[in-house]
Amino acid sequence: MAIVKTLSRALVVPLLLLLGACGDEPAPTPAATGSVPPAASVPPSAPGAPVGDPAARAAEVVARLSDEDLAGQVLMPYAYGSSATAVDPDNAKANQGLAGVDTPAEMITKYRLGGLILVGFTVDDPTSKTNPTTNVENPKQVRELTAGLQQAAAGLPATAPLMIGMDQEYGVVTRVADGVTMLPSAMAFGAAREPALTEAAWHAAGEELAAMGITVDFAPVADTLNTGGGGVIGSRSFGSDARVNAGQVAAAVRGLQSAGVAATLKHFPGHGHTTADSHSELPLIGQSRRTWETQDMPPFRSGIEAGAGLVMSGHLNLASVDKGVPATFSHKIMTDVLRGQLKFTGVAVTDAMNMAPAKKWPAGEAAVRALNAGNDMLLMPPDIGAARDGILDGLKTGSLKRERLTEAVTRILTLKFTTALTPQPDLTVVGSAAHEKAVAAADAAAVTILRGRCAGPLTTGPVSVTAPASREVARTNLIKALQAAGVPVQTAGGTVIHLTGYGDERVDLNDRAAITVMMDSPGLLAAATSPTLIATYSSSRLSMEALAAVIAGKAAAPGRSPIAVGKLPRTACAA
Repeated sequence: MAIVKTLSRALVVPLLLLLGACGDEPAPTPAATGSVPPAASVPPSAPGAPVGDPAARAAEVVARLSDEDLAGQVLMPYAYGSSATAVDPDNAKANQGLAGVDTPAEMITKYRLGGLILVGFTVDDPTSKTNPTTNVENPKQVRELTAGLQQAAAGLPATAPLMIGMDQEYGVVTRVADGVTMLPSAMAFGAAREPALTEAAWHAAGEELAAMGITVDFAPVADTLNTGGGGVIGSRSFGSDARVNAGQVAAAVRGLQSAGVAATLKHFPGHGHTTADSHSELPLIGQSRRTWETQDMPPFRSGIEAGAGLVMSGHLNLASVDKGVPATFSHKIMTDVLRGQLKFTGVAVTDAMNMAPAKKWPAGEAAVRALNAGNDMLLMPPDIGAARDGILDGLKTGSLKRERLTEAVTRILTLKFTTALTPQPDLTVVGSAAHEKAVAAADAAAVTILRGRCAGPLTTGPVSVTAPASREVARTNLIKALQAAGVPVQTAGGTVIHLTGYGDERVDLNDRAAITVMMDSPGLLAAATSPTLIATYSSSRLSMEALAAVIAGKAAAPGRSPIAVGKLPRTACAA
């Protein structure tokens, strides 16, 4: 197990020490209780490897940092290029436009950055609007990239490891897919309803991320959906039951952090009961305060109690608390509720600052507003130089108090020095047999039959597998898995098994299919006419193998849909 400490002590120590560094300036009030996130893995050669207590080390560093160093520590942009120091002309030009430098390493040095997020663009990714490039390819490349980034950070005055983050939620939001053990979507874990399986699978994921040099995963999604699962979050959520989600979120946090990667709860105060997409507009959370506390708060509370290292603020309008103000910029939400009511003492990180609601203000003003609200780390500012300069100007004018900035940097450094305590695993853990076994158990527990028989083979004789063209990889994997399970497969003329997935609509169904399978949020199954309806919530190879075992009659389908699907039962196979 990774080290877990109470963050109240971790913050009290450096903040008391800062009294001597800041003259008569009052120290910021430390949060009351909470946990330091368990350690995340960075290379043993990473800069600033802590010798003693991370909190004391953070205090020592913060006390000697200049305003420019402090401003850099709260910035976490993205960069172009799959190497820290060698990029092609197109990526160099893009970095020049973003930060006035050629390479990611130069960006770290110029702005004295505290972190960097690795990004990936794919057409089907619901977060693709804010990811204009891809700098992750495979585990070996990512490990080399992160090592180069850490080497650049070694030369900064902070002598602290770089915080390297990534949105590795799995399911429809997956940055590195090649060569890793692919977990199913969060909704699959919600269907399995077994937190122990969730924790084991996320521990496997954490070890693989740590081996690649990732110190922070922007996961799990703690949003609770409405009953029918509508809205933009979909299968990224564990489901529509806040109590069940709370157990799943805590399990995912424990799994990730026991492997040495800090977990992030998102999107606070909750994106599941909204219909708008915060990438392009400000979604409304319209529940009363009491209803919000019942439907949206529990998973965040449980994740905090499990010791999550970070909470991500959403660009969301929680009207019952601070009407019209995006949560990212709301002191009432990010300080009064998150710090006061929920007692969170870790790092508060904004959602991407290049999303539309955050671009209401110029980058410098937005940076100061987000920090004053209670955020510590600013993710993906649209103009890095302007964000940095806005922070420095805020210090000069008094619109941003230095103690608020030092409080933020103290939290960030405490997290980074804590995560640096865990040695980096070897890349051989990535895709290992042990990890596949752990994840396969969760996939098998998730398979849900919403209509059809539950015992024995679900079809006899040869089968033919159909799917929209975009599902060819999953179709091929299912064919191989069916053949391995002893089910004869032919190109045409067999009993039709039809696959559908993320983004598919009624037109993508096959009315001739005997079995229709939904590999994402299962709502589309309400419109399917097949006598047998199955949800896997995932299109990964391991999910297709679990599906094949059910179709062949070699395994049961123990899952239960975490959302309502029309008039269908949550499962046709109730015990």
